[in-house]
Amino acid sequence: MEKQMHTLDLVQFRSLFPVSACLSIGNDVCLIDVRYDKSLSVLEYPCRFDGFLAFFCASGHIKVMINLVEFDVVENSLFVYMPGNIISVTEVDEKCRDSLEFTVIAMTADYMESLNVNTARLAEKRMRLQACPFFFMRDDERMIAKRYVTLAAEILRSGLTYKRESVSLLLSSFFSLAGGVMEERTEGFHLAAPTATDRGKAVFERFLAAVSEYYMDERSVSFYAGILCLTPKYLSRLVKSATGKSAPEWIDDYVILEAKNMLKYSDIQIKEIASRLHFPDSATFHKFFRKRTGMTPGAYRKL
Repeated sequence: MEKQMHTLDLVQFRSLFPVSACLSIGNDVCLIDVRYDKSLSVLEYPCRFDGFLAFFCASGHIKVMINLVEFDVVENSLFVYMPGNIISVTEVDEKCRDSLEFTVIAMTADYMESLNVNTARLAEKRMRLQACPFFFMRDDERMIAKRYVTLAAEILRSGLTYKRESVSLLLSSFFSLAGGVMEERTEGFHLAAPTATDRGKAVFERFLAAVSEYYMDERSVSFYAGILCLTPKYLSRLVKSATGKSAPEWIDDYVILEAKNMLKYSDIQIKEIASRLHFPDSATFHKFFRKRTGMTPGAYRKL
């Protein structure tokens, strides 16, 4: 039986936005100019994308959740999303909703590899800055990044014979720029010596990484305690102390996030979703989902 998580490809991800907002070449890369619109489902429901995303927030303020960690995205900030995470916009600041503007560069993993960008290094930097993966750009960096985006959009709109090659080289240069910004912002981060109070946070990050890998099959605290070489009781105490939320709650939140993703972005039957998430039957899954969301799986799918 197919047990893989539901993941959007670039064509499906692009369909979440108005056609007028997207510029693309084939099904490998696209540039999306986003303004606030309450009908945009991508601003409300969690989804997983199998490629790379580069976000640049030109104005406005939103809260974005990557897996189960929430971040503030403010004006002039940049973020590079790695494939496989679940992402959702959890809040749009009402005070600046009408001025919200951000640009998304979306590309497949294969296309990203073709740009000769060191993706392993990008992943390393992102993991080192899990506490703040969004990078605030200085005025000079912002102006240069804006020129890159504007030029890429002009090329994509053009009838140039070699526009695919031109955009590829431009994006390769853009990610070199972004990598430089990330290097500068993370310089010295790894040199900070951990303190005793960091113990709970460090364990929690390892716990969450394990949960993100195994939650489709395993929901017991003892399983994750075994991976981390801790007792279930000690793991629970550290997680609760570091986050104010229990280990089982974090595990359940991941399951709910995955369930929401499959309900909104696939036509998989609810009983099959229950099976993929290792519930004994549909009734148990319904009860679990309703207790934690206040609605049935069917009602959530119809939203």
